[in-house]
Amino acid sequence: MRILHLLHQYLPEHVGGSELYTKWLTEALSKRGHNISVFHRRSVKGSGLESRTEEGVQIWAAWNGVFTPTRRFLATFDDSRLEDAFEQVLEQTQAELVHIEHLMGQPAVITKILRKRGIPYVITLWDFWWMCANAQLLTNYSQQICPGPHWYLNCARCALARSDRLYLWPVLPVFAVPLARRNYVLRQVMTGASKLIAPTKFVYNWYAAHNAPIETLVSLSPGLEKPYHPVSRQIKRSGVPIRFAYLGGISRQKGVHIVIEAFNELEKKAELWIAGDETADPAYASRLRCLASANVRFLGKLTREGVWDTLARVDVLVVPSMWYETFAFVISEAFAAGVPVIASKLGPLADRVQHNVDGLLTPSGDAVAMRQTLQRFLDEPDLLSKLQQGIQPIQSIEDHAVEMETVYKSVLGD
Repeated sequence: MRILHLLHQYLPEHVGGSELYTKWLTEALSKRGHNISVFHRRSVKGSGLESRTEEGVQIWAAWNGVFTPTRRFLATFDDSRLEDAFEQVLEQTQAELVHIEHLMGQPAVITKILRKRGIPYVITLWDFWWMCANAQLLTNYSQQICPGPHWYLNCARCALARSDRLYLWPVLPVFAVPLARRNYVLRQVMTGASKLIAPTKFVYNWYAAHNAPIETLVSLSPGLEKPYHPVSRQIKRSGVPIRFAYLGGISRQKGVHIVIEAFNELEKKAELWIAGDETADPAYASRLRCLASANVRFLGKLTREGVWDTLARVDVLVVPSMWYETFAFVISEAFAAGVPVIASKLGPLADRVQHNVDGLLTPSGDAVAMRQTLQRFLDEPDLLSKLQQGIQPIQSIEDHAVEMETVYKSVLGD
């Protein structure tokens, strides 16, 4: 099969779950004998199109100016240079099917080009961007979980808060119009997809409840790359401090401050390692460092090998998100390394972590409850080994690639 994967941004400039997954999956599919390509947008001055090949996968990068929130939003409606670049890639790759990993910052008319050429496409729902311009259903004005658009007035309020223009609230309906149009355009894209792939049951149920085409909606958990080296997990030795860790984005919605506040109040000695890129939100990162006690260690941004090395040296991973994740690959990585997980009892995290089996669940945004959860590992000597033993094997990206082949073949009628 000749398959083109399309997404909003890519490695090495951007490292996130959808980018890593695309790399893993495309390389696995290429090794299975398929002709695989990737098309993504870069954020640089000027415009252009270039390609490179990595591990048998041809990667096409197109650009038309530097990303800003406004340009990213407007690109959904029109970007003729990106449209032309995409058509050139279609000619070069002769793709039979397009897998849209993400369309943010790409023109939605791309799917009209595909329909005109008779090329089917599938979409993986990596977040809630298809119905929420913020992507994660977290409001800019109150930092609370949002149930979804309500006459798009709440969406307009979010947009104004993001640009520090809440003083314009009397004209909210004016700003609601383009947001409503955006969702109308994206709903047409979703309706035209042959398959909508939800990475978790929660995502499947959320989109189904918000009128996504149920006949094309499927739930399929993604696989994980193999660890860089086998991780052997030993029972915790008596007298050695428990080592907690957070690995991920350094931003308020990730709830890192909740973990630090809770950790600072522990009654016995322990360690907390924080790994993540602090340049994305320097003010928040600075606040975390001021908040941290002496036993909190900041590791900075990790390489992929660094992720596995860190997981080999810690005891418990903490995922304290205050918004809806859609999968959280870091949980898969922790389980692959034999590390139990403390996670917010929120969205897919509550499905991925089995309370008192392979980890513990705690209310989102509650530092007191988080402290009590962390304290259990200090007070219950057998808890860590019990949870380690409850961890089940994680599906590999190779096995997942076989499942994706089945999806592709069903779409192509093979």
